[in-house]
Amino acid sequence: MRLAVLSGSVYGTADLVADEAVLRCRDAGLDVSRIQPATVDALLDAAPDIILGCVSTTGMGELPDSFVPFFIELQDRFPLLTGKRFAVIGLGDSAYGDTFCQGGEQLRELLVELQAVEALPMLRLDASETVSPELDAEPWLDQLIESIKPRA
Repeated sequence: MRLAVLSGSVYGTADLVADEAVLRCRDAGLDVSRIQPATVDALLDAAPDIILGCVSTTGMGELPDSFVPFFIELQDRFPLLTGKRFAVIGLGDSAYGDTFCQGGEQLRELLVELQAVEALPMLRLDASETVSPELDAEPWLDQLIESIKPRA
């Protein structure tokens, strides 16, 4: 099972969560590609069975500047990902109300438009409630691994 892990971060927290996901998934026996910086060519070249995106939210619900070029390229090129599975970890701060985890939600919506299939509902990590999002993601990552790992 090939997994591609992408991240978009403002202060590095989403990258940290993505790096932890890579370690956890590799330890579980998955073939993991860490694509950083994210580009459409790198994603397509990795030929993943599943895509994991870890994306923070900035400003008024926008994607991090580091992730915007990938997102726009994905929209413009529109490579159909029909049947390919994906999962998203969104990072945000619930104090911002309506824009909480909107960066992750934007990625999730685009992947659905590209006909990918969500493997697990998006994990929303709240900066108002945690100081260790990479640890808070572990139970969800374990669920993801269990849902995608080939059965023996």
